Amino acid sequence: MTEHEHGPPAVHASHADGWAVLEQAAELTRRGDAFALATVVWRQGPSSGQQGSRAIITAAGELHGWIGGACAEPVVIREAREVISTGEARLLLLGTQDQFGAAVPDGMTVVPISCQSEGALEVYIEPVLPVPHLVVVGRSPMAETLASLGRDLGWRTNLVAGPDLSAAAASERSMVVIATQGHGDEDAVQAALAVRPAYLGLVGSRQRGAAVLGYLADRGLPADELGRVRVPAGLDLGHTSHREIAVAILAELVQLRAAGALTAASQAGTATAATAEATDPVCGMTVAAGPSSYPLEHDGTTYYFCRAACRQEFARDPAAYLKEARC
Repeated sequence: MTEHEHGPPAVHASHADGWAVLEQAAELTRRGDAFALATVVWRQGPSSGQQGSRAIITAAGELHGWIGGACAEPVVIREAREVISTGEARLLLLGTQDQFGAAVPDGMTVVPISCQSEGALEVYIEPVLPVPHLVVVGRSPMAETLASLGRDLGWRTNLVAGPDLSAAAASERSMVVIATQGHGDEDAVQAALAVRPAYLGLVGSRQRGAAVLGYLADRGLPADELGRVRVPAGLDLGHTSHREIAVAILAELVQLRAAGALTAASQAGTATAATAEATDPVCGMTVAAGPSSYPLEHDGTTYYFCRAACRQEFARDPAAYLKEARC
């Protein structure tokens, strides 16, 4: 896993030091993007990854920073995407199986890698998931109370006027509550539907809600889109004060988030296609099936390699490695 053996890092890697990576992590957090932070906590030389090296891996599989060479990088990216998906951190031990034997602590994931270097890495990968984003539309006392409660929970909360609601104010991961209460309800709901938020609720009676949705249906909005609007928003507490309505709406949002309903809604139709992977026929490493993995076509099939040396070895005698693969 030495830098000399494996050449330069893949196209998405940068030689940002640890502090620069943390600054980038802060920026992703401000934008509400999910990512994983990988940190090298132990190394056994020779290895290009150093203790304290850090990298960010996005949900799309892009890596920024540096944690090791071509053997370590695809493994860390694959495991990091799983960490983002499950929300659970993991500790990886990367090396050959005979290096560790029975000395591996419980809870650690061992990933055998077969590069010629005898180096090894221990990498801690932790998920950094965005805090909930609540957008309250309206300027009523109830809207202000709901926004205040959202901030008290530590949620990223914005209070906007109806005409200010746009794609810049919300996204498919946002929870949007329309509390305009008769002042442009129809336009606010239509603008929110265009964003396709994870949750869209309209504050008002069932009768008022039916009138708003009926008007939008007459304007040509499809029924399946209008069916996403929860009206009245919040748990049904009957006739209550505006403060209690705000609590009821927040309670519903907490309930839906705890059940995973909002996460599923925000991911629907927006999932990033998984990065294609292949197995290096020489060393058995899992690598990205792309231009950065030294592709070589043989008998109509393209093979990918962790480093140039494996590609050269295969090119000298493809039949030998293909025979091993069939055994």
